[in-house]
Amino acid sequence: MKFIIIHRDSPQIGAPNKNQATDNGNLLQFAISSQPIAGLIFEGLNRVFLPSRVWNSGWKDSKVVYAVPKKWSIELLPTASEIITYEESVPIYSDHLRRIKQNVWAIFMNGRFSTQVKTEPLKKILSCTDADVLSVNAEPELLAYREKVRLTAENKVAGFHRLYADSAEPAPTLTDWPHYTFIKTGVLDRILIKDTLPESFTAFLQGCRSAELTMQAINVAGVACDLETEAGLLNFCRNQLSKIRYARTEGTGNSNIISADSRIVGKVLLGKDVQIGPKAIVIGPTIICDNVRIKKGAVVNSSIIGPGTIIPQNQLVQNRVVTRGSSLVARGSIHDTRFSIPNSRFMSWPRFSYARYFKRIADCLAAIIVLILFAPIMPFIALAIKLTSPGPVFFKDKRQGLHGKEFNCLKFRSMTIGAGTIQEHLRKVSQVDGPQFKMIDDPRLTSVGRFLRDTFIDEIPQFFNVLSGQMSVVGPRPSPESENTLCPFWRDARLSVRPGITGLWQICRTRNPMKDFQEWIHYDTEYVRNLRLRMDLWISWQTAKKLFDNFINQF
Repeated sequence: MKFIIIHRDSPQIGAPNKNQATDNGNLLQFAISSQPIAGLIFEGLNRVFLPSRVWNSGWKDSKVVYAVPKKWSIELLPTASEIITYEESVPIYSDHLRRIKQNVWAIFMNGRFSTQVKTEPLKKILSCTDADVLSVNAEPELLAYREKVRLTAENKVAGFHRLYADSAEPAPTLTDWPHYTFIKTGVLDRILIKDTLPESFTAFLQGCRSAELTMQAINVAGVACDLETEAGLLNFCRNQLSKIRYARTEGTGNSNIISADSRIVGKVLLGKDVQIGPKAIVIGPTIICDNVRIKKGAVVNSSIIGPGTIIPQNQLVQNRVVTRGSSLVARGSIHDTRFSIPNSRFMSWPRFSYARYFKRIADCLAAIIVLILFAPIMPFIALAIKLTSPGPVFFKDKRQGLHGKEFNCLKFRSMTIGAGTIQEHLRKVSQVDGPQFKMIDDPRLTSVGRFLRDTFIDEIPQFFNVLSGQMSVVGPRPSPESENTLCPFWRDARLSVRPGITGLWQICRTRNPMKDFQEWIHYDTEYVRNLRLRMDLWISWQTAKKLFDNFINQF
């Protein structure tokens, strides 16, 4: 049997109700009183509980008992688990005592923390300690391959101690409940008062001293996630969602209303009576609780949205625990998202959608047609390049494609050898902002290369990239890693699809001074957000007209 006690001694200012936590409220109370967060909390705490081999290899009772303050509202009972409520002290029933005493140690976990400790050093201490009560806290600095600073009594540096294995060390006894409390079952009756465990750790320590029990406190290599902090609760829930094999986006009921042109990306857990408006984007790992309203164009990214919360139109909520009492605007966590996709994960589409399936078929057909049409003149282009400048016919440049996979982007060579090195010296006279480089009279261009560039014939070999699945006819501009890493959210959005030979940016850019990079980001993300057959056809038609006009202007 496992005991997980959720204590009331967490810092709390104000008095939130059972379904609401404010910025000053009790986050853990909010979490286990809200669906569907509560299920993840109970399952996750059970999962991280110490394995039975730590204290008794023959222990096989897997039942979990959660002790929760009586005033907290708990609706969901975890599978194969039991919830008991308490007011001043935690009741330990006779059936619990019988099961506990089958083992050497009774173990109580502090439910405020998701704690994982290394079992080997802990098991060694449990096997040799003479203490009746052992308090254990996880300490990251004791993990293997860490360095600890050793100080003298005068707080001067004596040296560094490098740990090559997980370890444990003595620690002072604290005034709050530790991550784990081990009590030898033979002395448990001497600590319990009328079959109850004191809720206050101070009272517990006083009871141990009154019973003349020996106590020991240790720190063990491990980590603990504080569920009373926003960052801790978010990290814990993200970790639990990652263990779900498939994204659970249908919720616990059939009353959810999800707009057809909204998008749910990644692992998203929905409650009941959720409404997601048109063009809204929900990016996992995210939990949407009961009765939430996400308005048109809003973006929710890696967050927890509490019951009854309304996310306003065209707003971003990112890496936040949001409730009706949260002061989001004051903390600067809501932003206008109409011109960007703040997505830290790649977007996805249904398997047989246009973006994922039919677009690839159209790309292959278009590439075959273009290569057949240009096949008669490609040998003459290659001959002209070889006769006018030394070097290869084709230029290969490393670019990032779908999901960041690198490939060699092919072009007819239009520049002299060593153009990349020369570019660094010319960057100060670049006529565009951002990481890209452009000059109207670029001295690196060869005589034939200038004609190929102006007519866009140099990009014909990229249709081989299209056939091999590395590129698309229409898509974001193919860019190297050095350019994509300048803006992570933009990078992940544009790498959700294959880069294109042409795209929305190439058609719509204004070339206004100091705005080219901003337009590049805007149009690339706008394309990914609104990817449809109609848009691809329009971009292809506008590109064809532009190519024809540029070719005529050469003569």
